[in-house]
Amino acid sequence: MATMITSECINCGACEPECPNTAIYQGAVEWQAPDGAMHPALSSEIFYIVPEKCTECVGFHDHEACAAVCPVDCCVPNPDIPETHDVLLARARQLHPEQTIADDAPSRFKKEGGEVTTPAAAPAAAPAPAAQPKAAPAPAAAPPAAAAAAEEFQSGLAIPPPEDWDVPIRCFRCQGEYAVPFPTYRAGTVFRCPHCLGSFVPTLSMVRAVADAIERFHEGWSAAFERFHDKRQRELAQFEERQRQDLARFAQQLHDIATRERAPGAPTKRRGFFSF
Repeated sequence: MATMITSECINCGACEPECPNTAIYQGAVEWQAPDGAMHPALSSEIFYIVPEKCTECVGFHDHEACAAVCPVDCCVPNPDIPETHDVLLARARQLHPEQTIADDAPSRFKKEGGEVTTPAAAPAAAPAPAAQPKAAPAPAAAPPAAAAAAEEFQSGLAIPPPEDWDVPIRCFRCQGEYAVPFPTYRAGTVFRCPHCLGSFVPTLSMVRAVADAIERFHEGWSAAFERFHDKRQRELAQFEERQRQDLARFAQQLHDIATRERAPGAPTKRRGFFSF
């Protein structure tokens, strides 16, 4: 079935350059048919997809490119326009007569290692609204006790603060990998692959998952360090107490050794009767 953009669209524009059929247009912009004819815009407020030009990326990708980069998941199948793999493949060939699109071209209807399957009709109910983007939760800072312990005792292994982490990204177009700073990894931000310049826009759920992972790791690491430091402090206190006791025993032992024998020339106490 053709893909549609729901009213949750935030007009980020990430989907438009990804469409291999130029089927996506900005709101209020006329769309152009393959024969060059211009037609009125299908939407005046948000981006829209022309059903006559949409192939759900059959012939080019094994997924819908617009849905892959949409930060709010508002590129969804249109339940009113169900279409099969064969129909979409034929449309792709019609839209791109200059290209040779093979029968085994990429298609989202293909399961890995399996045959092309025809999708079942979608329910008539409208898709559930996507969650509105909002700021991702900031990772929690290290507890004050752990921070103080870190200043007092420097371990051999340290981790960067949350804002210094880099988030790895794999380009769905060329499979190349690159990284972006965590503070810039926000829903709706468009990143460009340095290998093929393909766009990548993280969704709100992706940003939250990364932020939660960094927060949990820092909390776990800080808690482990604090437990280690507390144990070390207890062991150090016990060790110092044993050392004080050993010092006191040795001081007494040294005193006993030093006073056990009489030094030469020391006065002696006379025994017997004394006359006055």
